[in-house]
Amino acid sequence: MSQMSMWFRRREPNQLSPIANTIINILFFLYASACVLPILIILGISFSSEESIIRHGYSLIPRDFSLKSYEYLFRDGVTIGRAYGVTLFTTIVGMCFCVVTVCLYAYPLSRSTFKFRKFFTFFLFFTMLFSGGMVASYVVNSNLLGMRDNIWIMVLPMSFNAFWVIVMRTFYKNQIPESLIESAKIDGAGEWLTLLKIVLPLSLPGIATVALFSTIGIWNDFFLNLLYIRDTKLYNLQRLIQQALGTIQTLREIAFKIGTAGGTVDLSKLPNETFRMAICIVTIGPIVLAYPFFQKYFIRGLTIGAIKE
Repeated sequence: MSQMSMWFRRREPNQLSPIANTIINILFFLYASACVLPILIILGISFSSEESIIRHGYSLIPRDFSLKSYEYLFRDGVTIGRAYGVTLFTTIVGMCFCVVTVCLYAYPLSRSTFKFRKFFTFFLFFTMLFSGGMVASYVVNSNLLGMRDNIWIMVLPMSFNAFWVIVMRTFYKNQIPESLIESAKIDGAGEWLTLLKIVLPLSLPGIATVALFSTIGIWNDFFLNLLYIRDTKLYNLQRLIQQALGTIQTLREIAFKIGTAGGTVDLSKLPNETFRMAICIVTIGPIVLAYPFFQKYFIRGLTIGAIKE
């Protein structure tokens, strides 16, 4: 009898064979490389000079190392630092509000004993299909609530999401047994104690998912800032970068017109591609650094269990 057949007899039911394990590891390595390689290329371009990009194209390792794009981006450290502060504040506070409101709204909907859960579920689903529209919301937020040029206008509209309520409700129903909640009731625990001490600790994967995706959504949002904010001190990072990109495009158009009129303008001296890649690195940096924090809670939540067989 061969060693391979003996191994198949001794192995556990869910244990992979060495060949299958090697193939799966190679496939995952190739997939991870395909995800990481574009980021490395963007990083290399951001540290390249515009002249080398025009002459040689994109490359993983900079041919002509340059910090001009970052110097142009951070030429006014106070302004971009303030924009970073606004973005961090709105992201962190908005994410916390979103997690709290979503968890509190989804928990009663997951309980079969809640009498009005059908009404509130329909009310929630209705808002996903129909909305008041941009004009009506702008009039209400600006004139009625007075939220123009207010930092909270970038927090409150993003602090609730009907889709994530449905996700958390499904998670509660599928992952939190009714018998566990009934046992807590028998032991004298009220609704708030049951939610805070039993349900939420077992729902860390769902909470981490809501927190991660709400963080990404708030971090990348610039439409609310563009619509309601006129004070430059309240510009977030994305609004500031959008303005910088518009300035770069205007400069290149002016330089092109001067060149067509007979003047001499070296377009390679103006940051364009390298500046765009530097912006990508600056904007994705905090999200990339924050992901391991959420990943830890994914793993921790998956290892917590309340019912042992």
